[in-house]
Amino acid sequence: MTRPDTRLAAAPSAPAAGAFAEMVAVTLPERLEPAEQRGQAVFSARCAECHGPNLGGIDGSGPPLVHKYYEPGHHADMAFVLAAANGVSAHHWSFGDMPPVEGITRAELIDVIAYVRRVQRENGIF
Repeated sequence: MTRPDTRLAAAPSAPAAGAFAEMVAVTLPERLEPAEQRGQAVFSARCAECHGPNLGGIDGSGPPLVHKYYEPGHHADMAFVLAAANGVSAHHWSFGDMPPVEGITRAELIDVIAYVRRVQRENGIF
């Protein structure tokens, strides 16, 4: 028996050819502050390949960051800094270990965290 391809079923809209749908539907904020805009740009360039363009995760690649596991009370901002700097062993998901994000600066990380937290708040994660 072949398993049906469910990648498109989870997407709010069909992804571009060859792209994978995100694991969870994410509502994006209508407006972003300047730091959040910078963070969105860095996230798109450095993180979206695994965590999805809207932070919704990519099945088989990386977890959704819009998830209660990543709420500030469970994963503080420093957890994101350490994960990007050092990589992190898989502990909530079965995606495997996250490698360090080579060459990302502290300023870029601060902006990415601002963006992630803003999208999380938009989706009820506080």
